[in-house]
Amino acid sequence: MLKPLVVANWKMNPATSREAKKLFEVTKKAAAKARTITLVVAPPALYLRELAKGRAGGRVSFCVQSAEASAGGAHTGEISMRQAKDAGASYALVGHSEVRARGMSNTDAGRQVAAALAANMRPILCVGEAKRSPSGAHFAFVAEQLKAGFEQVPASKLSDIIVAYEPVWAIGGEETMSPREMHEMAIFIRKTIVETHGPKGISTRVIYGGSVNEDNADEMLRDGDVSGILVGHVSVDVARFTALLSTLSNI
Repeated sequence: MLKPLVVANWKMNPATSREAKKLFEVTKKAAAKARTITLVVAPPALYLRELAKGRAGGRVSFCVQSAEASAGGAHTGEISMRQAKDAGASYALVGHSEVRARGMSNTDAGRQVAAALAANMRPILCVGEAKRSPSGAHFAFVAEQLKAGFEQVPASKLSDIIVAYEPVWAIGGEETMSPREMHEMAIFIRKTIVETHGPKGISTRVIYGGSVNEDNADEMLRDGDVSGILVGHVSVDVARFTALLSTLSNI
C-alpha cells in the first residue's frame, strides 16, 4: 500500500527567506513524527535551493509550483524544469487552477508534463472543473485536460505521473465535495487514462486538492479513492498543518 502523499503548496508565501526557513524547520519536524506519510513541499521557486540545503536528514522532498516547458531561451521571468531540478525539486506542479486562470492552456500543460519527465522529475498534473454540470459536462472537461496532459507521455512513464484533482468550485467557497463524489471522479480519471494509454493507467496515483484541511483530509483518504492530498493555505499555518499530518499518520 502506498504511503499517503501530502503536497504542501505554499503558493506566494512566506514573504521572506528567513520566514521560509523557519516555516520549513517546523514542517520538517512535523514530518519526522508522521513517518507513514510522504511529504512534498512546494515553496516559491526563489526559496527552493536554500531550503533544499536544509533538508539533510529530513524526510521531505521539494516541488516547483510551475516551470516553463522550454529548456531555455527568451522566456523572461520564467524558470525551466531543468533549473528547478538543479535547485532541488524532484516534483513539479503542472496546470494548477490558479496558473490555468492566468492563461495556461491544456496544450501548455501537456508540454510541461513532458518537460518535467525529461528533467527526471515527477509531474503532478492538476485537473478540475470550475463548476459542476447536472448533465455531467464537467466529466468531458476533465477528460480534455487529462488527454492533453498525457498526450506526450509514453506508457513506460505512466507510473511517474500523479494527477491532482482540484474541483475549483469547492475551493474557498460554501460548497464542499464529498468523498463519494471524489471516489466517482477518481474512477473516471483512471478510466480516461486507460482509454488513452492502456491498462497500466488503472494504477495512476490520484490525489485530492479542494480546500483540504485537518478536518476533512482523513475522510477523503479513507473513502475518496485517493492516495494523497494537495494542501494550500493550511500548509503555511503551522498548528493546522501539524494537526493535519498527525491525523493522517494514524490512518
